[in-house]
Amino acid sequence: MNRLLLLSLLSASFAFARFTASPAMECEAYNNMKHTKNTHHVKLDRGQTYTVLKKHKGQFLVLIPNESIAQRWVDPSCFSKNSKSSKKTKKSIYTKKYQKPILSNNISKKQSLLVLSWHNAFCETHRKKTECRNPKKSEKGKLVLHGLWPQPRNNAYCGVPQKSIAKDKHHQWKALPNIDIEESTLELMDSYMPGYVSRLHKHEWIKHGTCYGKSADRYYHDALTLASEVDHSAVGKLLRSHVGKKITLSQVRGAFDHAFGKGAGERVEMKCQGGLVTEFWIHVGGRGDRLAELIGKGSRTKSRCHKGKIDRAGY
Repeated sequence: MNRLLLLSLLSASFAFARFTASPAMECEAYNNMKHTKNTHHVKLDRGQTYTVLKKHKGQFLVLIPNESIAQRWVDPSCFSKNSKSSKKTKKSIYTKKYQKPILSNNISKKQSLLVLSWHNAFCETHRKKTECRNPKKSEKGKLVLHGLWPQPRNNAYCGVPQKSIAKDKHHQWKALPNIDIEESTLELMDSYMPGYVSRLHKHEWIKHGTCYGKSADRYYHDALTLASEVDHSAVGKLLRSHVGKKITLSQVRGAFDHAFGKGAGERVEMKCQGGLVTEFWIHVGGRGDRLAELIGKGSRTKSRCHKGKIDRAGY
């Protein structure tokens, strides 16, 4: 009997195979099974994939990278039945819920900066970031959302409690309040805001989005659809055709003119670091259905960077 019991226990212990899964919701991750302690107030992010180490007494033990206490206990209900979603973001950049990505930073005459990063170059200069750990050298690269910043620059932290401001300024983005974002917007974020896994979306909302005049979901839907529009335009095609090569500001501005109308390029700044093109700051304003309308109402600007290399994926 003792031998049978031992074999039964051994087989039960090997029955659970560790797997990876993406949470269906944001859940607290506790140090203990009683859920009485959560060091650093860690929560699972819907945009990240986690390794589930084991199941014990109806709970999952999950591995959370970059935490001092990396193994945490969560309820299985945090995860969807399908650990990997097969849904892909459609090429169409507009969803049914918002037909018009209209800038709405309180007063339509105000200006905003749409800030897009060349993701390969960002990772080259921020190698320790979670979203940059496993670059695929085969990828051509894309433009992704850094943020949408209502102007002037001091227009920030609108109605935000001082405690949250302090956490944000100390880069404690994990501890910032959760944001209510719908599934369709999260799909766009998965494609056009890889910094989501580092909680960049929380920082951008707290500092800039709160001054936008609309909900967090609308703020990100508008910003992400505009980012997608640029990446799918002649601008994105130009950058991908010059991967590993140098490109000039004149070429970039010409591509913006081609994609969004004459004079659009004059509203674009090119940012460089260490010889690499890292970001594009696009000055937009007013109201409209497409970026061509918004950029035409933006302020003309100068650019310090006039030439840089379009970085390849990988290090």
